[in-house]
Amino acid sequence: MRNLGEVGVWTFALDRQPTAKVRETAAEIEELGYGALWFGEAFGRDTVSQAWITLSATTRLVVAAGIANIAFRDPISMAAAERAVNEAFPDRYVLGLGGHRVSDEPIVMEGYVVPSRGRAVRTMGAYLGAMDAVPLESPPPAAPPRRVLAALGPKMLALAAERTMGAHPYFVPVEHTRMARQVMGPEAFLAVEQAVVLDTDVARARALATEHVGFYSAAAPHQIASLRRLGFDDADLTGPSRRLVDAIVAYGDAEVIGKRVREHLDAGADHVCLQVLTADPATPPLREWRELAHLARP
Repeated sequence: MRNLGEVGVWTFALDRQPTAKVRETAAEIEELGYGALWFGEAFGRDTVSQAWITLSATTRLVVAAGIANIAFRDPISMAAAERAVNEAFPDRYVLGLGGHRVSDEPIVMEGYVVPSRGRAVRTMGAYLGAMDAVPLESPPPAAPPRRVLAALGPKMLALAAERTMGAHPYFVPVEHTRMARQVMGPEAFLAVEQAVVLDTDVARARALATEHVGFYSAAAPHQIASLRRLGFDDADLTGPSRRLVDAIVAYGDAEVIGKRVREHLDAGADHVCLQVLTADPATPPLREWRELAHLARP
């Protein structure tokens, strides 16, 4: 996992862009020196298709699914796709598995019901086992697959350390990074998503950060449970409180954001992927990525 470097980018914005723009954006991210490009999966492009587009447009950049949703595809198709991507782009693909659809109840997204696959840890363990059991006949990649789990709670973090290379926690404060490292031990890979707003107008930046935190603290059961484990209460969640917003989002100038990156690394993270928040989430934040690129360079 060393070729990911310490800092990467995380984005949903590529889903709204035409393929040519996705390729151009991925090439610039690589040129800027970021170690990895992470992207989520919802109702945009299929995660494997997006990975293939970005990998084919770059030569060194690591592309990471953050995450590939296991409710969207059978373990057979996921295992076959993982092998094909790894064989075509050796040592440049990380498969993150998980998703908030791994829950006890169905989730409704924009009126569409995504069915539950059952209890999260048990379901994920079974999914990994099913992937490993698939008798694939395509050419094997030169190196074993690199997988991480979208883990938040202690049980999922432990499963990540035991069955994969590590974890990719999303929407977490530095305190979670410290806890995750303690649970997983020193060897597991820990890649933390960090939301940031690069804006020296603090009031405007805080408003955008509050909107982001409010979305998850009001409607994401797995994120709410994670925050409660860390000591945040109803008053924090329903606001959301300034304390919660400041813990989840780093906002201000590049120095403030760099300080938060260092805090995660000091707490045990191996890699921090920056999700830049802007007033236009559908457009890749190229200006901000350019201004923060120095954080990715040794």
